[in-house]
Amino acid sequence: MNDRAPERAGAARFRISEDWAATIVGLVLLAASLVGLIPAGLVP
Repeated sequence: MNDRAPERAGAARFRISEDWAATIVGLVLLAASLVGLIPAGLVP
């Protein structure tokens, strides 16, 4: 049998990819501009 432990054993932390991070940031910025948190002068 294989005596090595799996590489991800004990790594239970949440990881997010760069694509999902950019999507979330974009949606937050869109929501902030629609709600009015970002002034109209800053939105092109």
